Amino acid sequence: MNTAPRSNLTTRVLTAAIVAPLILVLLYFGPVWGFSLFIFTANALSAREFFLMTHPGDVVARGVGIFLVLAVSAVLFLFRADPRALLTVMAGLPLASILLALVRLGDVRTAAARMAATTFGPLWVSLLTFVALLREDLGTDGPGYVLMTIMFAWLADTGGYFAGRFLGRRKLYEAVSPKKTVAGFIGAILGALAAAFLAHFWYLPVIPLGEALPLALVAGTLGQLGDLGESLLKRSTGVKDSGEIVPGHGGMLDRLDALFVTSAVVYLYTRWR
Repeated sequence: MNTAPRSNLTTRVLTAAIVAPLILVLLYFGPVWGFSLFIFTANALSAREFFLMTHPGDVVARGVGIFLVLAVSAVLFLFRADPRALLTVMAGLPLASILLALVRLGDVRTAAARMAATTFGPLWVSLLTFVALLREDLGTDGPGYVLMTIMFAWLADTGGYFAGRFLGRRKLYEAVSPKKTVAGFIGAILGALAAAFLAHFWYLPVIPLGEALPLALVAGTLGQLGDLGESLLKRSTGVKDSGEIVPGHGGMLDRLDALFVTSAVVYLYTRWR
């Protein structure tokens, strides 16, 4: 009998049982700067995995890519209220990507893809910075909003995993992610909705249920699209997992791809509300 799926599930559960309490302690009882440093570290590790896929064999280009991710993250964190800083990012990233491709020419046939990746990567990975902003900007409600954001992504992932494993028959988008199913997608949405109920009735009563549920629906749906996007990135670069830093889960990108999206959705909700 093949016990690999069960062994992988056990590893996933054990990893979550160790890591989740540590994150919660840091979120609720640690200093705000400590949680922000944690997020910036996750950004750097995610950036490393991203540029390992898009710039294989070019250590210098990968180093520049990681620097750009941290620079964009710092701008979002420190100058989020200054539109001039955001405009500078919008103008600076394409220019930096062109310059990097010219200096690190390599195979001309891949230059366009590398330029696009150098522009897209810092914007995508830096979305996780919104989690730190939720903790920073929302005072005593900040930890609750951060936890809800994480739960949108991780309960969706859990719901999708079990629904897909036990009920999945029809493939969702086989060309991009052969293992994902329609049942798994529905399970993910139900997991996100469950996260909304938990937030409203347990640790974040300040958010109305009439707003939490639509927010969960949007965040859960877009989070799954973010997951598919990362699968497309891996498939196009011939990579099975973005890394091995998280036992049972793969790399940081494998674990955080949906959270990039849900963090942006929840932060924009708090700003526009």
